[in-house]
Amino acid sequence: MSKRPLLAVAVSALALMPAVSSVAQQAPAAPAAPVPAPGPFDAPSTLPFFAPDFARIKDADYKPAILRGIALKRAEIEAIAGNPDAPTFANTIEAMERSGQMLDRVMDVFSGVVSANTNDTLDAIDTEMSPKLAALNDSILLNARLFARVQSLYDRIDTLGLEPDQRQVLKVTYQAFAQNGARLSDADKAKLADINQQLASLSTSFGQKLTAATKDGALTVDDARQLSGLTQAEIAATAAAAKERGLQAGKHVIVLQNTTQQPLLGSLNDRATRQALYNASITRTQRGNANDTRELAVKIARLRADKARLLGFANYSAYALSDQMAQTPEKAMGFMQAMVPALAAQARREAADINALIARDGGKFKVQPWDWDRYAGRVRKAKLKFDEAQAKPYFEITRVLEDGVFYAANQLYGLTFEKRTDLPVYHPDVTVYTVRDKDGRELALFYFDPWKRDNKQGGAWMSNFVRQSTLLGQKPVIYNVENYTKPAAGQPALISFDDVITTFHEFGHALHGMLSNQRYPSIAGTNTARDFVEFPSQFNENWATHPQVIARYARHWQTGAPMPAAMVAKLKELRRVDQGYAMGEVVAAAMLDMSWHMQKPGATPTDVDAFEAQALKSTGLATDLVPPRYRTSYFRHIWANGYASAYYAYLWTEMLDHDAYAWFVQNGGMTRANGQRFRDMILSQGYARDYSVMYRNFAGRDPSVQPMLEARGLAAPKPAPAKKGAKK
Repeated sequence: MSKRPLLAVAVSALALMPAVSSVAQQAPAAPAAPVPAPGPFDAPSTLPFFAPDFARIKDADYKPAILRGIALKRAEIEAIAGNPDAPTFANTIEAMERSGQMLDRVMDVFSGVVSANTNDTLDAIDTEMSPKLAALNDSILLNARLFARVQSLYDRIDTLGLEPDQRQVLKVTYQAFAQNGARLSDADKAKLADINQQLASLSTSFGQKLTAATKDGALTVDDARQLSGLTQAEIAATAAAAKERGLQAGKHVIVLQNTTQQPLLGSLNDRATRQALYNASITRTQRGNANDTRELAVKIARLRADKARLLGFANYSAYALSDQMAQTPEKAMGFMQAMVPALAAQARREAADINALIARDGGKFKVQPWDWDRYAGRVRKAKLKFDEAQAKPYFEITRVLEDGVFYAANQLYGLTFEKRTDLPVYHPDVTVYTVRDKDGRELALFYFDPWKRDNKQGGAWMSNFVRQSTLLGQKPVIYNVENYTKPAAGQPALISFDDVITTFHEFGHALHGMLSNQRYPSIAGTNTARDFVEFPSQFNENWATHPQVIARYARHWQTGAPMPAAMVAKLKELRRVDQGYAMGEVVAAAMLDMSWHMQKPGATPTDVDAFEAQALKSTGLATDLVPPRYRTSYFRHIWANGYASAYYAYLWTEMLDHDAYAWFVQNGGMTRANGQRFRDMILSQGYARDYSVMYRNFAGRDPSVQPMLEARGLAAPKPAPAKKGAKK
């Protein structure tokens, strides 16, 4: 997942000079107020790449820096809006692109730390600042004088002699104003500003409650015998987690991951423990306590519907998709509904196989969601004659990163990586690398933070501490954050095959940021539509099992022996089996998201549980067996992370990813020439042009869903077209 700010127009960072009073020379001077010492965000960092100086930054620095950044930005916008000169691209659009640099410096760091290493102080600042930042955003996008200047330029776009990237920035800027209420009456602008501030506060609160609920919802196990089936390393990790929470010796804690299903459900032998863990997961935010998020979800949904109506849209989904590649919620829903029959049928087949296995074992029950991973794993073993746990010793995390992820980036894009220890980090778990381009010049910095912590948000994501922009002379400083189970002291840092795929995925986002080559920050890197931003990340997953790559990194942590070829083949096959569940849970979550946001204003539901049950039933999927990857009450993506009506994007961009990989296969595979083409036409472009045009320029065609269905094992491969003159 790529975390990025909600689309807002960049505004300029002009320095404020204090006024000089002539009266001060005529009267005794009053005692001077103490001048605050410059904070760590008042000027760009002096570290390489302007990287944040975490050795200098204290929690107390964030709030004053955010407030000063907001004040500077307001003044900068006022100067642009009030400029007496006729509007030009330079004095309006480019001035806005130069703006807000202090606020960007502090918010890019603050957002990263509050997501990955928060505490009560940071949470309080986040709560207090969210409505202020929303108000700032509205003060820009609802500024009538500023919009008049932008519209004047937009109306003359064909006569201004702009370069292609300048035309795109002007179009994106105008659309941002129009879609955020610039054409509303003053009364409606005030209503919209109030809605936006409420939404900012509610979304922040949702994220904080979910983080706390995920920590508090961890399952405490009193008897180690209940953990039968786990490895010694996994049991040691549960004991360490209990110790960290101050529990007495002999207790064990299974910490919760972000999703409905939990990683250890596939290993636990004891059915009661599996059910308890599953129930802990799905009820973490539904316990009627201070961390229950259901009321927040209802309020957010209602306000979003009201916002859509105010802006002239039928519902929030129509508003949210108006600037996406899919364009309309009906198109996005139709795309998903076309998959439902195959997915539902496949899920029922998988359930039948599992139930047959349970019956052979003498079980007197039918499969439930908490049993699925456990028995599906055994069915897979029987069908593939392979146990995924056999692969884990071959996935030591540093080797996966350096000899796998980095190696693929080298072969495709010519990049090299150097670990460095001279830069301060926000937590000891974080490692830093300098990224060099094919000619040896410094290109970017990359921070890697893999291990789960109680004060870290769930899931995995990428973002930036410094944004790429040739206009501002900034090279990208990128970070990846994951939530893998940290090994106990003395144990090897091994990760699962799913974690390997996640590592490649998040680094695909990192590449999108690192290889950005844009002048203007508002269209650089991952500042793209939700249904395009996941394309580079999902595309990068393909290289995890590429023969040339996996041979480099998949080596036994003790012996260094390469993974046997037969095991590699089984891992590849794993990505094609059990897709009734694996893909079904994502489609169910995406359709649940759309159901919430396609509600008409005034008709948003009040009973979360009842609405969710009906929405899931209406999908046609087997959600009694395959629950959504996220339920409403812990769906951080849509209530707190900007993916409202956009969770479908993971599926849409998977279509793009498999179609692009098919192009690579058809054109020689992993070559520097192919990598350079993808870099030049996709990764470096940001939002420099229309997404469909960008993709067609790369692939020479519109994307097809067929390669995705084939890769998922949901459709038979189509035969290659016969060559002219060949016999039938």
